[in-house]
Amino acid sequence: MTREEFLGFCRTIGGAALDQPFDEDFSSWVARHENNRKWFALLMEHDGRDIVNLKCDPQEADFLRSVYKGVVPAYHMNKTHWNTVYLDSDVPNEEIERMTMSSFRLTESKPRRKKEK
Repeated sequence: MTREEFLGFCRTIGGAALDQPFDEDFSSWVARHENNRKWFALLMEHDGRDIVNLKCDPQEADFLRSVYKGVVPAYHMNKTHWNTVYLDSDVPNEEIERMTMSSFRLTESKPRRKKEK
């Protein structure tokens, strides 16, 4: 998957917004929820390769790391809950899209529970 394909996919997700929040860094993009502003994907360049950090259930994160060479513990983020995916690796486009949607769901706002009196 290319950087442009990944950004294009993120643009199709209802309730998602893309921005470049880092001063003087014009290659990194953050995909976030419009309502709560939480990130669900961070696209950046590392060692000349495009990578994306995606939130993941810890058990699934370990499984994905064992299946794909292109999935590793997250670069610059919590390595238990986030994976880094190399876009030019052995991870199929459909799997990158599935992982992105899973990250989107994991970072959604949770409904507030009413306190009992």
